[in-house]
Amino acid sequence: MSVSGIARVAASSKKLVAIHQPNYAPWLGYFYKMARADVFIFLDDAQFSRGSYTNRVQIAANGPPRWLTVPVRHAFGASINRIEVASERWAQAHLDTLHNSYAKAAHFRAVWPDILDIYAGLPSGSLADANISLILSLSKRLGIETVTQRASDMGCDSMIADDRLIALCHCSGENVCYLSGKGGSNYQDEQKFKAASIDLIYANFEHPRYPVGEITFVAGLSVFDAVFHLGWSGAAALLKA
Repeated sequence: MSVSGIARVAASSKKLVAIHQPNYAPWLGYFYKMARADVFIFLDDAQFSRGSYTNRVQIAANGPPRWLTVPVRHAFGASINRIEVASERWAQAHLDTLHNSYAKAAHFRAVWPDILDIYAGLPSGSLADANISLILSLSKRLGIETVTQRASDMGCDSMIADDRLIALCHCSGENVCYLSGKGGSNYQDEQKFKAASIDLIYANFEHPRYPVGEITFVAGLSVFDAVFHLGWSGAAALLKA
């Protein structure tokens, strides 16, 4: 079922649950799924994957997109919530890059003080804590009021793959529907969810185009890109479209 089926599921009074790793300053699609869910679970105890979006994201720059990467210390097989940030100056370095990249964006002056406040309030040390704090601060300004939980607090860490997702859904309550990213259809066993009495739907988010001035528009960048070009309300409107 595509995202068009969400309205029908909501009408049947099922609780819509979404689950995702706590990525760094993620793209619009992440917040779209978060906004659609009744409960959003941060999969903070999943295994950290080097080179993933857990500690990096792309932004627009004066030329091709560039990566913003949070430097981390990690051991092979460690979970995200055990990953430590490797530098105390990473946040300021990212702010400098954002300033240089978006100073000419239409809503930069209005948005920039909020971005400074958000980064000033990020906890130090833990990558998961910093990412979750950043996501929650951004989602609040985007008008998202979804209930959030951490998987590490839900007592299902002994399970893996679909069994883990199903257990997390059941921990969120009864009469549950799981909202998956569209990539999940490539590896999830839909019969397992059906056997567990959990409806499974896919959010086929199509990245919208928006004006970015004289530079070339690129889909899939950090939510920062939309916020600097459209402002908080403009970016929030994209999530409701």
